[in-house]
Amino acid sequence: MTDRFAPGDLVRTSSRDPAGHSRLPRYARGAVGEVVEVAGHHPLADERARGRTAPPQAVYHVRFPAAELFGEGDHAVTVELWESYLEPVDRRGKGRP
Repeated sequence: MTDRFAPGDLVRTSSRDPAGHSRLPRYARGAVGEVVEVAGHHPLADERARGRTAPPQAVYHVRFPAAELFGEGDHAVTVELWESYLEPVDRRGKGRP
């Protein structure tokens, strides 16, 4: 299994608002953060909550500046996120590299 992202990569979270359970917090949707580490490979919790089976995918610890999430703050927030929630971002913070 090849991981799409590595520590130091910039990623943007999905901004969609799916029906039902999601492990992507609303406050982190559409935000840009930095991958801190790969936290293993697990089935997508959203699918498991719906009673469906899902293949394992990479799960990442992603660090976001508080200002990116909340508009202010000088601290950081780290969120555990599945690979399917993320897309690559170049170092200027724009779209795909």
